[in-house]
Amino acid sequence: MTRPAALCTFAVAGCAFYIYAVNSGATWLAFASKPVPVLTMILWLFDAPAGTYRRWILIGLGFSILGDLALAWPADLFVVGLAAFFCAHLAYLRAYLEDQRKTAPWALLIAGTCGIGLFTLLAWHDLGDLLVPVAAYALVISAMLWRALACAGFAAIGAISFVLSDSLIGIDRFVRQFGAAPTLIILFYWLGQWAISASAQRQQSTTPLTHDRTPSTKSV
Repeated sequence: MTRPAALCTFAVAGCAFYIYAVNSGATWLAFASKPVPVLTMILWLFDAPAGTYRRWILIGLGFSILGDLALAWPADLFVVGLAAFFCAHLAYLRAYLEDQRKTAPWALLIAGTCGIGLFTLLAWHDLGDLLVPVAAYALVISAMLWRALACAGFAAIGAISFVLSDSLIGIDRFVRQFGAAPTLIILFYWLGQWAISASAQRQQSTTPLTHDRTPSTKSV
């Protein structure tokens, strides 16, 4: 079995165990299996072209694993998870700025509308002490979405999926719970992380090539 195939198998197994655990109430199995898919994406990216873009995506995935563990922990560590994913989005934002710095006003309009709309909906239902943390998170994920849309391709797909996942978390937690929420949230989340990782796989390496400095001999 090739390395990519092995990683894919490991990731699918982690996904299956987590979905089973969430729907059966197996708390510790959920905690152990939730970070597995993102961990395999980190391992996958070691084969991606080296450079600043890949480095920041890897940092974002690392913070995402911390967020996964915090949100899967039996105690309520929602704020800790929020902080971890806040840092992850900052890392992704830095990566996207490395790839594309055009203003892209249409992307700014879409991202701003989504961010303001969702935050308004959540704030309307009384966020309490979470008002400021959620506002800060809405700002950074909107900025990340803006720059991802400007980059287009897998970056845009990943950001859109991530925003959908986080929107469902907010609606399910603060507005109205619905039974399919845990499954939909995690599927959109994994799709988002995979697409973000895939965007790094398509980047060109920015690592300088090592040239042979041995003087060449010329025939006379």
